[in-house]
Amino acid sequence: MSNEHNSHSEKQIEIQDTDSVVVRFSGDSGDGMQLTGMQFTDTTALMGKDISTFPEFPAEIRAPAGTVAGVSGFQIHFGSKEIFTPGDAYDVLVAMNAAALKTDLKRVRKGGTIILNTAGFDTKNLKLAHYPDGANPLEDGTLDEFKVYKIDITRLTKEALKDTGLGMKEIDRCKNMFVLGLLFWMFDKSMEYTITSLQEKFSKKPDLLQANITALKSGWNYGDTTEVFTTRYHIAKATLPPGTYRNISGNQALAIGAIAAAEKAGLQLFLGSYPITPASDILHELSKYKANGVKTFQAEDEIAAICAAIGAAYTGALGMTTTSGPGMSLKTEAIGLATMLELPLLIVDIQRGGPSTGLPTKTEQADLLMAMFGRHGEAPLPVIAAATPADCFDAVYEAIKISVEHMVPVIFLSDGYIANGSEPWRFPTPDQLIPITPPFSTAHNNTTGNFLPYKRDEKGVRPWVIPGTPGLEHRIGGLEKQHETGNVSYDAQNHELMIKLRAEKVQKIADAIPLIKPDSGNDHGKLCVLGWGSTYGAIKSSLIELREEGVEVSHIHLRHLNPFPKNLGEMLKRFDKILIPEINSGQLIQLIRSKFLIDAIGFNKVQGLPFTVQELTQKIRNLYHS
Repeated sequence: MSNEHNSHSEKQIEIQDTDSVVVRFSGDSGDGMQLTGMQFTDTTALMGKDISTFPEFPAEIRAPAGTVAGVSGFQIHFGSKEIFTPGDAYDVLVAMNAAALKTDLKRVRKGGTIILNTAGFDTKNLKLAHYPDGANPLEDGTLDEFKVYKIDITRLTKEALKDTGLGMKEIDRCKNMFVLGLLFWMFDKSMEYTITSLQEKFSKKPDLLQANITALKSGWNYGDTTEVFTTRYHIAKATLPPGTYRNISGNQALAIGAIAAAEKAGLQLFLGSYPITPASDILHELSKYKANGVKTFQAEDEIAAICAAIGAAYTGALGMTTTSGPGMSLKTEAIGLATMLELPLLIVDIQRGGPSTGLPTKTEQADLLMAMFGRHGEAPLPVIAAATPADCFDAVYEAIKISVEHMVPVIFLSDGYIANGSEPWRFPTPDQLIPITPPFSTAHNNTTGNFLPYKRDEKGVRPWVIPGTPGLEHRIGGLEKQHETGNVSYDAQNHELMIKLRAEKVQKIADAIPLIKPDSGNDHGKLCVLGWGSTYGAIKSSLIELREEGVEVSHIHLRHLNPFPKNLGEMLKRFDKILIPEINSGQLIQLIRSKFLIDAIGFNKVQGLPFTVQELTQKIRNLYHS
């Protein structure tokens, strides 16, 4: 901690050194909290901090203003140490109205900082937030245990922009830039990146550009000159492995990973998709890469989207389709068709709260059993899950490699938490990308001179033939295939044989995936936490905290959910207890119990929210000492 002299305001500034901070921006969905959070995040990443973010917003396009249901929040945890989660408790909360404060106050740590827009606490806003008549948290002692800054951000923004000639509606929309400028001052961050971003966004609207920049600088100047703010925070750069980094969301990493895999395989990438939250961003992202040969097709519905992707795979392209839970339901029959055809296809499911429309902007891990079994007939498929936003690149690359080299549709699972969250991602160099070899065939594969489209190699993989290849014409369709010839067959014994061959091919993929090893801890002991998907960060952070207490717990995290790594059962049986945390009612635990006869212990949460580190730590601690 140190003091610095401010020549502008002649006030003494206290500098607080800390290794990490959690900031939450919260307000109406029209207050620009997502944009504010993303700009703050990008600047933080550029300054070399490790970060993890958690955007949270209503399902409605224009949610009821001033209500708890309409609150939109953006959470960022950044620091000089390794960051694995967006944080449990907020060190700083920016609340633009009464509903935002009511929603997020319970997560502010004692002694934490709260910045309030007093214009959002008038009688109307208090009523919309369902505070009791006469109650006002700004005046009744509710906030006594926090460091509170009451600022009329709305009025200050209007004063700063009174000479711009803009209407009140446009001026009001700039108040998020005032907030951003103030936070940049508090955390000693440059405004240059945001100014450049605004110049790009409003290049054809100079009046709006100038207004936003003025509001941004006004927020900075308010922090710099007012006597109210006397503390700034200093956080050193994070120590990350050498390389080139960018801040990336899960959906962005997924899109770039698919492009990289297609390039490495020498295939054209084709995406057939229908917009659905929270998967739509992948379509948006891939549509930017037309110059790189990527083809994107926004279909009229989910069925047309996957069928178009299957058609692309038939022609020798890398077929891909993206959706969420409700879309998976509609794609089910076509997934069965792709299974019967034995064509490569990437099926991306960004999981969200369900069933039905459910919680479309909230997160969940409840599609695992659907991915495993959600098809009629015997139709097992490989299932791969990403663990973090940056991991989406590596995980989807591996999913595509498996799909192409084993001629099989692969289901890739992410979720809303991973898809919308972001973290630093280190660019791989081309030599770090494993080769992908499509099993294309241009010649007969038997001595008789007849092409056998379903004759398999030692991995159970059939050849991939581009239509029009002379002499390699063959049948294709959803009816059962005769072994090797691919002709339509209704023979009972042949059907059972083909069912077994397709299942065996999926199981043989286990020969090509790495053996499992602990992410942290020993490969044997009293307790192992087995996770999959987005529980990774919370488990990792929890075990770091527990190890400091002397609690020896191991962590195994699964990317491959079907087939499992070959040594998973053997590894799990080396532990006295297995704990499986899931953001569902218990799905992986059913697979583990049935396959390995291990009486694993479940820890489940189905609230549309990820696990906090605190609740996981308490559960693990109790189980370890029981």
